[in-house]
Amino acid sequence: MENQILRKGICSRWLLVLLGCCLGWPCRSQAQYATPTAGQVDIFMGAELHYRDIRLSRMYEVLVNLTPGVKWNLGKEWQAAAQVIIPVYNDYGDLYKRVRLNMAVLSKELYVGDRHFLKFSGGLFDTHRYGLDVKYVFPVNAWLALEGQVGWTGYCSMMTGWKASAPQRISAVAGVDLYLNRWNTEMRITGGRYIYEDYGFMVEGFRHFRHCSVGAYVEYSDQAAAINASDSPWNGGFKVVMMIPPYRRSRHKVNIRPASFFRLSYNIEASNLTNLMYKTDPEENERERWFNRDRLKWGANTMEPDFVWKGGEK
Repeated sequence: MENQILRKGICSRWLLVLLGCCLGWPCRSQAQYATPTAGQVDIFMGAELHYRDIRLSRMYEVLVNLTPGVKWNLGKEWQAAAQVIIPVYNDYGDLYKRVRLNMAVLSKELYVGDRHFLKFSGGLFDTHRYGLDVKYVFPVNAWLALEGQVGWTGYCSMMTGWKASAPQRISAVAGVDLYLNRWNTEMRITGGRYIYEDYGFMVEGFRHFRHCSVGAYVEYSDQAAAINASDSPWNGGFKVVMMIPPYRRSRHKVNIRPASFFRLSYNIEASNLTNLMYKTDPEENERERWFNRDRLKWGANTMEPDFVWKGGEK
């Protein structure tokens, strides 16, 4: 789930929430992560809460959506996934009132030895993009990894009916990840060309706790004035990813569960359209990232898993 607070000024009550969510120190474990088996279908329900303060005539505007989704593990690292947005409360206007398909993706994970990890995706991504995407990560050693993402996409939106354009836009970002294993602290520096054709970079820092990750970021975009109507090319804020229980999952052919995570995001500007890349999985987030943790033993994947199979498999 994603909760984006688009408001200037930091709400102190959220700081109290963070302290409450980040209790516990992560430890290492070899427990079997809850990786779906071939043929397994996961049906899950999430929600989005967007809230902004940009009008003098109204203190807050709120948008609440339900985000049901499904994942089907096809075997041999193939996966089909889809997600729908269902508005339940809307102060944002007619543009946001429709029930609509948000994501429909077919993806394939590929690994070469223990060092090269790729994910190929095609279909409808979030952020109104569709097309083809490739992600890549190369763990250099226990504390350094290189990553990249390249996409060839077009515009596709169902917010006001079917609107689409030919896939003509190339987006590409690359960067480095630094991971301090002793403190489960991660630093990421990425930059490139984003989906609205702005060039920029982002510096992020995350501290990973048991079932929760807290981070802050600073970003630069050369088109912040045009895209976000901002006087400054710089922006920043914080992010929180909280994994949602139950943490012990059953292994059935069809599993019905809540979404894996709740995401809180705050940024200084009243828009977050700069330095933006789409997601290719309904449950992709900054903590779990995008590759099967049973394969990619690096970074937060070396911590105790958030989700394990019932029965205590080792």
